[in-house]
Amino acid sequence: MPSIQWGWDVMSSLRAIFAASSGNAKGIAWMFLAGLIFVFVTGAVRYLSSSIHPIQLGFLRYAIALIFLAPIFWREIRSYRNRPRRYGLHIFRGLLQAFGVMLWFYAMANIPVAEVTALGFTAPIFATIGAALFLGEKLYMRRISAVLFGFVGAMVILRPGLQVIEWGAIAQLVAAPLFAATMLIGKRLTDTESNGTIVAALALCVTIALFPPALYVWQTPTLLELIWLFGVAGLATLGHLAMTQAFRSAEVTALQPITFLQLVWASLLGFYVFAEEPDIWTWIGGGIIVTSATYIAHREARARKLNRTPTGT
Repeated sequence: MPSIQWGWDVMSSLRAIFAASSGNAKGIAWMFLAGLIFVFVTGAVRYLSSSIHPIQLGFLRYAIALIFLAPIFWREIRSYRNRPRRYGLHIFRGLLQAFGVMLWFYAMANIPVAEVTALGFTAPIFATIGAALFLGEKLYMRRISAVLFGFVGAMVILRPGLQVIEWGAIAQLVAAPLFAATMLIGKRLTDTESNGTIVAALALCVTIALFPPALYVWQTPTLLELIWLFGVAGLATLGHLAMTQAFRSAEVTALQPITFLQLVWASLLGFYVFAEEPDIWTWIGGGIIVTSATYIAHREARARKLNRTPTGT
């Protein structure tokens, strides 16, 4: 299918662009790209949530993605006996993602885009701590500082205790540690699995897990809604491929501060598309987040340069 080939061509071109970088710097670039893609996905989901139930929306997003991932499934079938797969880990990750997806789609349908994104930034906090506890990654002070400042920026936007917490916000807070767990499992899977396999297995497991609840709330989408859904599935698949490549290239703790930039894009999206005008606190918090992300990118690039500098000459 042309759309499938286009997607793979885009990913191949981007790999070539980022090939000149290495280590954490390359991972940061891939995560930055993934963040931009996911903001477009967020906007489309917000638009569709006014007419399609969140659970059905989540199911269709992953079910349609299976079409885009068909070449990967064909490759997996052909190479089934060549090497073992970590099926149990894939299934566990898929179940966690399915529950998180249902909660995230519910939050998207009920609270502003910027608030959903801000609350989602508790996931990087869980992921950074989890990476140290379960993956053995080092918690350098620059990484800890960048993550904490990014979280402070999100809290400035939300101002907890000064406004009523809605059910959508609670759903997103519960979804955050689930997504953090899927990040860590995804990082672990990159040790033995290809990017395509990781993304395809996730899409298949989530589709199967969401099928029963989606049937319960099912209503047939219109042609226009199907077009939007295909766009969401295609972009989200590209986003997951980019994010998986980021995990392959860099440590989880180095990547987390970059995800905070999504809040800036989400605030702009909410303002220009959905007339959700950010207040002064949103801009102050966004400024803190941008500063945090810029700082960690600069320090990682500087560390990479020092590591490449010959010594003893």
